Amino acid sequence: MKKGNIAVQTENIFPIIKQFLYSDQEIFLRELISNAVDATTKLKTLAAKGEPTGELGDLTIEILVDKENKTLTIRDRGIGMTEEEVEKYLNQVAFSSAADFLEKYKDEANIIGHFGLGFYSAFMVADKVEAVTKSYKDGSQGVTWSCEGDPSYELADNDKAERGTDIVLHVSEDSVEYLEDSRIQELLDKYCKFLPVPIQFGMRKEYETIGEGEDAETKETEVPNIINDKDPIWKKSPSELSDEDYKNFYQTLYPFSAPPMFWIHLNIDYPFNLTGILYFPKLNNAFEVQKNKIQLYSNQVYVTDEVKEIVPEFLTLLHGVIDSPDIPLNVSRSYLQADQNVKKINSYITKKVADKLNELFKKDREAYEEKWNDLSVFVKYGMISDEKFYDKATKFVLLKNVDEETATVAEYREKIEATQKDKYERTVIIYANDPASQDAAISAAKKQGYDVLLLDHIIDNHFIQVLEQKEDKLTFVRIDSDTVDNLVQTDETKESVLSEEQTESVKTIFGTVAGEGKTIEVKALSPEDQPVQIVRPEFMRRMKEMQAMQGMDLGALPDDFKVVVNGNHPLVADKLVSTEGDDQQEVADYLYKLALLNQNMLKGGELTAFVEKSLGFLK
Repeated sequence: MKKGNIAVQTENIFPIIKQFLYSDQEIFLRELISNAVDATTKLKTLAAKGEPTGELGDLTIEILVDKENKTLTIRDRGIGMTEEEVEKYLNQVAFSSAADFLEKYKDEANIIGHFGLGFYSAFMVADKVEAVTKSYKDGSQGVTWSCEGDPSYELADNDKAERGTDIVLHVSEDSVEYLEDSRIQELLDKYCKFLPVPIQFGMRKEYETIGEGEDAETKETEVPNIINDKDPIWKKSPSELSDEDYKNFYQTLYPFSAPPMFWIHLNIDYPFNLTGILYFPKLNNAFEVQKNKIQLYSNQVYVTDEVKEIVPEFLTLLHGVIDSPDIPLNVSRSYLQADQNVKKINSYITKKVADKLNELFKKDREAYEEKWNDLSVFVKYGMISDEKFYDKATKFVLLKNVDEETATVAEYREKIEATQKDKYERTVIIYANDPASQDAAISAAKKQGYDVLLLDHIIDNHFIQVLEQKEDKLTFVRIDSDTVDNLVQTDETKESVLSEEQTESVKTIFGTVAGEGKTIEVKALSPEDQPVQIVRPEFMRRMKEMQAMQGMDLGALPDDFKVVVNGNHPLVADKLVSTEGDDQQEVADYLYKLALLNQNMLKGGELTAFVEKSLGFLK
């Protein structure tokens, strides 16, 4: 037996590993199984090169739990290690067998991880770790390395007959959860579902019916419980796959989810390696940004679902898998490091997504328009957050009006520019964000020949501003804004039926009714327009909406609005003007309360009193 000290820079290497090196304790199982996969892949690579490895046989990796002895074992039948290799790779933390192997066989091998530090993650859950190993090399002596979580170790010969390595973890008292089958199964499902080597965890029962009719019998057999699909569809060519294959794989990733709208199969080998499938889920115009839906793999080893460095912000709305050996990871594989490859991958994915959307739009516009409610949040989010995507998306972003008609930005400008321009020659887009409460204003605008867009999503506040910044001479005005009439030029100039004296009188009456501080404006509108309208200053309204989105105090800016009285409406021009005294105030108050009610601004006691007054009229 040989004893010695591990070559590390500090006596406190194990506490450092346990507390700081890995973000999640459970990561140890992924690391150890990844190392087992590496050892197996190395053996297959050597055999393919014609080196004497003997019969490969069954290369399944086994996970064994022994609750009585409190051990967890990861067993592989891979390359194994000689005593010299054990001393180099387990006792000298700075070295990595995977790195050395890659250097030697870099053109043939596809190795996942770094044996050195990944192996030491075992000490996060174990008081003692043993490596029972035997090299594939002819005549090799089996050796057992053991360490109890400090820099000292023991190395002894063993009588292991088969090549490969057993990593035996003597699980510590504070980690006994990892001796439960259900917990191990959970981790295997999370981290090892698509590893390229079969992973077995115990046995499972299979049932077979033998015979027919009354003589039929059910035969029960036990078979190895293989937990992984070693050939996931993202590693295959799209020509081999049907739509059903893609949909079934989506259900594997996200059980019980609604089927995706469509998907993109990523496959590139220059200037970096990347495969994967990105799915477009049905968002139903929602903005539930679930940013843990894209899974990142490195050579089929699950790494993380935090992919914001790899995938542009807006693409985190997508679901699916990205697999790349070229994405740089730190020693624990848990965090991505920004470098040029990551930036190239980011740009590539953005381009692929934009090209796919453009292709769908051009190929079958009708089908694309049918999907627009689900796509709109995604496309708008992309245009807001990614300049390169914006440039491409102007070809396929759609604007939808209150009549459910859609058009691209260019098409819509062409449609309205003859009737909706202001004195600065800007094209004015009028929009509604709450058609139910703005119905009267929408009807009035349509009677004047204006088109009204529907922009009713929280993201539209930002989307509007981005379009105004990017597009030449384009401005948006909400249907209840005080700037609608000022900005949009009309062919017909309406004359007021009120005299100047009557106009001032009406203004004074409504000023008394609305209360101090409210701006009252009497306008010569169409007799069919509402008698009284509540309009908000466009700039102030936008400021308040931005405040609300940022979670700021809404009281920081006043809820300012203007009362516009239609001097040409019969209830104003005839009834109000011809009434006197208290009755005149009563008419004005009722018309004002109607306008507030139309904007959902009449609340509490005022609303109750208004309803009672209305019922009184009926009596």
